[in-house]
Amino acid sequence: MAYTTIDDPSAFFQAVTYTGNEQARDITFNGNSDMQPDWVWAKIRSQAYSHRMFDSVRGTGKFLHTDGNDAEGTQNANVSAFNSNGFSLGNDNGINSDGDTHVAWNWKAGTSFTNDASSTSVGTIDSAGSVSTDAGFSIMTYTGTGSNGTVAHGLGAVPKMYIVKKRNATSQWYTYHAGNTAAPETDYLDLESTAATSDSAVNWNDTSPTSTTFSLGTNSNVNNSGNTYVAYIFAEKKGYSKFGSYVGTEDGSGNNGSFVYLGFKPAFLMIKSTSITTNWVMLDNKRDGFNENNNFLYANLNNVENDGGYDLDLLSNGFKIRHNLSWINEGALIYMAFAESPFVTSTGVPGTAR
Repeated sequence: MAYTTIDDPSAFFQAVTYTGNEQARDITFNGNSDMQPDWVWAKIRSQAYSHRMFDSVRGTGKFLHTDGNDAEGTQNANVSAFNSNGFSLGNDNGINSDGDTHVAWNWKAGTSFTNDASSTSVGTIDSAGSVSTDAGFSIMTYTGTGSNGTVAHGLGAVPKMYIVKKRNATSQWYTYHAGNTAAPETDYLDLESTAATSDSAVNWNDTSPTSTTFSLGTNSNVNNSGNTYVAYIFAEKKGYSKFGSYVGTEDGSGNNGSFVYLGFKPAFLMIKSTSITTNWVMLDNKRDGFNENNNFLYANLNNVENDGGYDLDLLSNGFKIRHNLSWINEGALIYMAFAESPFVTSTGVPGTAR
């Protein structure tokens, strides 16, 4: 049987940590030498600074904050280049603060595309971006029409998750996730908010995505006439990425929390409850921490890194909840996970635990 489609996940995703110096510099990855990132999501760990999100489709220097609804900003002293094995930084203290610890999560797409919907008859709204069908990841930009429509994503597979943000004005970070309720096309989450899932037909037009397009309603956060948007879209790849759900087992002890099978050792994990008000919890394999105490950041907050106390094991084949914290172990929860290594490679080599 095939255990994975990607033997070396570092070719498509890597987390990296560094200490800032407020000087122009290059950040280089330790993994696959051909991992040129198209999406860089960075956060100061040791100070309460906002998350900063950059991508090659919008262009260098252009950033968004996941912990706020601000329009896209431009600061050329941020990420100034996407390099063949890392990225270049300027001296801005939001991403390179002197003496502070930082983390950046990095994804590769890599193949440029444009879609003229009227010419191709794929979708009804024009789109352009960068895509990797191997990794199941697409970054795209489009201009809203204000009418129900569909947008080509280029993945050649049905997306499991997408995050949409208006670029040229304030807006929320509306998020689709296949594990969100029994009919995920009717509901949405907000990446900048602690809110539980909400129902709205005007976001995804109550229509499930297909292998070629995803649907938009008329909500101004995703499809206002004349506004520009960016979307980060993910399909699941066996042994590399997974976008699923689980049920918490909070009982006061936490020791018998859920085990979630991924089929790989996670390098990145984000968890959000869909049934109660909670933060978006973020973990990775590079920041300080160890089983059972792995360090947490929150996508919706600018907080300093939480340096332990929330027991969660990152395992060779998934993750195990060992704490009764409601954010990771109560009600219905969804997750987004990317691999450090598959549980078993395509040649039968087993992975190891952390």
